Amino acid sequence: MAEDLLDSPEKTDVPGVGPLLAAAVAGVGGAERPGQVKMAEAVAHAIESGEHLAVQAGTGTGKSLAYLVPAVRHAVSENACVVVSTATIALQRQLVERDLPRLAESLTPLLGREPAFAILKGRRNYLCLHRMQVEEPDDPDEILFDAQSVSATGRQVQRIHEWAETTETGDRDELVPGVSEQAWRQVAVSARECLGAQRCPFGTECYAERARDKAGEADVVVTNHALLAIDALEEFQVLPEHDVAVIDEAHELVDRVTSVATAELSASAVEFAARRCGRLIEDDLADRLKEAGEALQPLLADTPAGRMDVLPQVLGGALLAIRDAAYGCATALRTTLKTTEDDAERLGAGRAALTALEEIHDTAGRLLETFETDLASRHDVVWLDRPFNEDSRRPTALRVAPLGVGGLLRERLFGRRTTVLTSATLSLGGSFEPLARQWGLPPLGTAAGAPADGAAEAAEPSEPPEGDAKKDGGQRPLRWSGLDVGSPFDHARSGILYIARSLPQPGRDGLPEAYLTELTELIEAAGGRTLGLFSSMRAAKQAAEALRGRLAQPLLCQGDDSTSQLIKQFTDDEATCLFGTLSLWQGVDVPGPSLRLVVIDRIPFPRPDDPLSSARQRAVAAQGGNGFMAVAATHAALLLAQGAGRLLRSMTDRGVVAILDPRLATARYGTFLRSSLPPFWTTFDSATVKAALRRLDTAD
Repeated sequence: MAEDLLDSPEKTDVPGVGPLLAAAVAGVGGAERPGQVKMAEAVAHAIESGEHLAVQAGTGTGKSLAYLVPAVRHAVSENACVVVSTATIALQRQLVERDLPRLAESLTPLLGREPAFAILKGRRNYLCLHRMQVEEPDDPDEILFDAQSVSATGRQVQRIHEWAETTETGDRDELVPGVSEQAWRQVAVSARECLGAQRCPFGTECYAERARDKAGEADVVVTNHALLAIDALEEFQVLPEHDVAVIDEAHELVDRVTSVATAELSASAVEFAARRCGRLIEDDLADRLKEAGEALQPLLADTPAGRMDVLPQVLGGALLAIRDAAYGCATALRTTLKTTEDDAERLGAGRAALTALEEIHDTAGRLLETFETDLASRHDVVWLDRPFNEDSRRPTALRVAPLGVGGLLRERLFGRRTTVLTSATLSLGGSFEPLARQWGLPPLGTAAGAPADGAAEAAEPSEPPEGDAKKDGGQRPLRWSGLDVGSPFDHARSGILYIARSLPQPGRDGLPEAYLTELTELIEAAGGRTLGLFSSMRAAKQAAEALRGRLAQPLLCQGDDSTSQLIKQFTDDEATCLFGTLSLWQGVDVPGPSLRLVVIDRIPFPRPDDPLSSARQRAVAAQGGNGFMAVAATHAALLLAQGAGRLLRSMTDRGVVAILDPRLATARYGTFLRSSLPPFWTTFDSATVKAALRRLDTAD
């Protein structure tokens, strides 16, 4: 069937995917690659059959064209819309500014019309013309800022106003350099705060409405995982009607959806809501909420940080008071707003205040509801988040997050439209199922809701029983398949995986001296050219401080400057080394001789005290599964694969991935982790690796 889809037009005179892909590749001056063709076939088949697809496509495969071509073909032939979701701004820009314009130009002669595309983000990403004209209410974190910080924010807001005179889109990402979240909040609104195009004096000029209108006419709409999650979570429609979704950077999907579904409650947020509504309703109601927020502050200060399995009675009473006070304020405010519908400025302030009140009320209620059921039946986890840095502007807050998002994705995403998930890293331990179970997809070969052997281990933690995907009121089995189209790189010839089996196991008190010695010798052999990926910022800084006195090569550490500037310096000077943590594991693309060695200090398991990860492990174990493998090992495997993937970014790249943690070779779970990595030639011999690095350095 895939061959028919490649070569034969169906239903319309639109050519098959094969001729379209050939035209697209020629249009960008490239050459078709076997993995790209195979992926395009699979995506075309998924769209035609309605079977969901997870496809792993290594760097250099050309996966963007491989999914865009069948997506555009479907949209044009069926007069439908396809949504493409990404995790990063960089990929969004690549799609909208480079890939889609070139694709549209190449395919227009074959399609008979030019395919239309658009980018759509959440409303808060666009400048609000009405908010710019009215005085911004007090910021919830203002009490934490000193005069200098407030002044800096004022300068940023002024720069936004100057930019507003020239921008055509009002898109925050076009403002370079960017501004702080505090400054942007003063010129943007959320969907709940928005007056609506009919009531707003600037409705006809609204940037967000223009973006929505353009998206409504597009064949392909590019968005982000956060907005995709909002579209699934909210009762109202955010994205245009679409029957196919392509999720690129799908390894990030669960974390991004979890983030959107996470709520927090702080004393400053309660007081902020009270101040906002106090200008619009009776003082005694607002004072009641303000006092409830003030009472919360010392309770949070006395509560230990970390996961909360039991709600202290006094804290429960404070949350109940906050919930009820917020409800009273919101009820009074809704009555007030009915009499101010013709006053846009007052209505805007009222909507903003009501949004703050509803968030306070809903979060307090969600926190209380979590503790109303026994531990084994909960679908949320609660913890107290206290910043490690006393100078942090982030307040101490209660957070509540879902144990899993698979039920939501299964019902609201996979149950409603055909979905293609793709990334360079989706297969972990040689299987797609570790990530698929987090997405809420059933084990391969079974229908949703029909357990197979070992289903307890594959199940997502604490899934609600009503989570099965439904369509038209009935259950619908979810069919999906996984495909690895490989990579154009010859990993075994281009790279070495070195596991330092002779080193001691990592400890809790920083990097052992043996690690620092090994790291120094590896970097010297490579002549610099090293990306150091560390499991914590503390370890990265420790290594940087220790090695700066030992190395002749320049050494940069994350935090010395903006991450983008550090990466530029690292790229421009071949001898330079760059050390850092999480964002560098996935955010660095440095082809060529500037990167010959990637060093990973230890297996990146979640912290044992991480509230969400530990709760998820416990929930899987309670269902009879292996919580460590399903959660911690899967997390580590994904990051290891992403980190190792920094090495080969072009066909001429060569080098070494060195992992200093010997557990990768000695622990039982090491086999699973190693099989998640690219198929480099593997060695445990330090001398062999250093000799190879010296040869590379000489050749460069």
